[in-house]
Amino acid sequence: MLNGKTAVITGGAGGIGRFIAEKFIRSGVSVLIADVNAKSGKRSAVELSGRGDAIFSKFDVSKEAQVKKLVSLAAARFGKIDIIVNNAGFGDWRPMEKRPMKAWDRVLAVNLTAQYMLVKYALPKMSEGGAVINISSTRALMSEPGSEPYAASKAGILGLTHSLASSLAPKRIRVNAISPGWINVSGYKETKRDREQHFVKRVGRGEDIAEACAFLADEEKSGFITGQNLVVDGGMTKKMIYL
Repeated sequence: MLNGKTAVITGGAGGIGRFIAEKFIRSGVSVLIADVNAKSGKRSAVELSGRGDAIFSKFDVSKEAQVKKLVSLAAARFGKIDIIVNNAGFGDWRPMEKRPMKAWDRVLAVNLTAQYMLVKYALPKMSEGGAVINISSTRALMSEPGSEPYAASKAGILGLTHSLASSLAPKRIRVNAISPGWINVSGYKETKRDREQHFVKRVGRGEDIAEACAFLADEEKSGFITGQNLVVDGGMTKKMIYL
């Protein structure tokens, strides 16, 4: 049961993170949304607070000092942290020869290092029986040209997940990853060809990832699952596609 739990969701102002925050609020979870997008974050918090306890604060989770402040704010507001959803992330899709190294560093800082830092500093405030959910991607398993920093960071999350699961086991905190496939949260108008690339004959929705997060956060439903990567992609990574 999630009712009465507390959660920190990074990158929760929009996209998949917004769907996760909404699902948690509907489940009775108090939510702190951390995001660099203040406008969207404030709007989301206002909309969600009408249904439950939701607050927003602007943070760059790649900055160590800001991560420490985020943990302090969550602890002061809620008294404890039960759930962490490491969702913040972005990519740089330029060709390798045109991508400066600082872009590589920035992607890994936000997508991978930030996930480690948040767990590191939140751990003293986390409850036994808590849950960490790291949002990876099917791009950890398959690639297109120009995806090097994004794919590397998302693959790194999978290694980080099972290593954290081992380290946090004595405190009975479960750590799992979710690898979303094609999730349409942009309003893109899907085509028949898009749908046919999936066994389930549709493109993913934000709700699909939110439901998976709620499942992995609920100890009663997933208490025997830790260190795992849940691929939520409608079967896309298992379907052979001939061009």
